[in-house]
Amino acid sequence: MISVVIPCHNEEPVLDALMSRLMPVLESLGEYELVFVDDGSTDGTLAKLEGYARTNPSVKVISFSRNFGHQAAISAGIEHSSGDCVITMDADLQDPPEVIPSMVEKWREGFQLVYGYRVSRGKDTPFKSLTARLFYWLMRAISGVDVPQDSGDFRLMDRAVADQVRGLKEHHRMLRIFTAWTGFRSTGVPYERGERVAGRTKYTLGRMIRFAWDGITSFSYRPLQMATWLGLASAFFAFAGIVWVIVVKVLGRAVPGWASLAILVLFLGGIQLLVLGIIGEYLGRIYDEVRARPLYIISKKINF
Repeated sequence: MISVVIPCHNEEPVLDALMSRLMPVLESLGEYELVFVDDGSTDGTLAKLEGYARTNPSVKVISFSRNFGHQAAISAGIEHSSGDCVITMDADLQDPPEVIPSMVEKWREGFQLVYGYRVSRGKDTPFKSLTARLFYWLMRAISGVDVPQDSGDFRLMDRAVADQVRGLKEHHRMLRIFTAWTGFRSTGVPYERGERVAGRTKYTLGRMIRFAWDGITSFSYRPLQMATWLGLASAFFAFAGIVWVIVVKVLGRAVPGWASLAILVLFLGGIQLLVLGIIGEYLGRIYDEVRARPLYIISKKINF
């Protein structure tokens, strides 16, 4: 059986178009289940999903008590899926359902992780293309995990991979790194990423930056090492400045002034605040994990 997990947050305008394209694909592949996760939508998304579930027992719905986030919604879908493989995709049809048979074919060839990757970024702005390349480079360089370039959350996981991902309980999640981190045999399927059919993207620039930072800090302590090296460098310059001041004083060349002192104070103060900020980010994550609150709260389940 094939499980397809789709997180939804205020996706009412796109759902009918999604179902019209997705259902023929799934029915051609044999037994399936379609797991929708309503992530605290405030429009008619949940009502539409309930309607699909009433007419098709293979359509299952999970409804959160509030908005817990995209990655939490995907995680809930994976945890409640029962297929031999699990496909995760977004509802906005930027992930084309017609690519799913190619993913299933690769899975049947023996690959346990099949990720979709876009063949071009021709429709993106130069800024978005540049930041995307920088993002994937940073993920590989800092996390130590080989994250495929231009891949997102559109991917197929074998049950063995899905079970391992279910066991990862971190609150700050980036599932595209989680799946790559498991190390199972993987391959990619190219596709043209389409335009969003309706609605607006939920990932603003601020959320993308937060998302990238979560990925870095969840899989690497290198920012802490960077803070250590910055501290050592600032200490070196501080001691060099002390020696310089002593030499100038002994030679009687000291000139009253505030410029050099102000520069040193600002430099050292900036380094200290940067280091404290990095340490604070990690302490905040430790605090989140120690509280051990649930990743999400379910208010309703249908067809389970």
